[in-house]
Amino acid sequence: MARDAFEDIVETFEFLDDWEDRYRHVIDMGKAMDPLEESFRVPATKVEGCASQVWLVPEIEGEGPGAVFRFRGDSDAMIVRGLIAILVSLYSGLSVAEVTKVDAPAELKRLGLDEHLSSQRSNGLRAMIERIRLLAEKAAA
Repeated sequence: MARDAFEDIVETFEFLDDWEDRYRHVIDMGKAMDPLEESFRVPATKVEGCASQVWLVPEIEGEGPGAVFRFRGDSDAMIVRGLIAILVSLYSGLSVAEVTKVDAPAELKRLGLDEHLSSQRSNGLRAMIERIRLLAEKAAA
């Protein structure tokens, strides 16, 4: 179910043998994202459960289960910005109904993130995934 953009990341990670190279790639992905405007850095968009400051802003086109899900995000930590970029590649462009069916832990396991993130980062990643699912569920209703 993963999108082409996510599959590209999987292929890049397979090419990069060393985890430090993969880590740098994640950071570079975060640097390539446009920053989130200050007006969106508000409590309503903040993700609780992350050690870093994280904001996710949904951009849903249409209504009901077929609505297209997109989101933008930002963080004060470069590695977390990269994790947001990975989640954007995994979810953006799917219907809100499809978002709720993505097995994010299984998809992210393909990148080896489960083995190389600190427990705090892993908890933050789970919190971001949960927020994305909740936003999609709300939009699908």
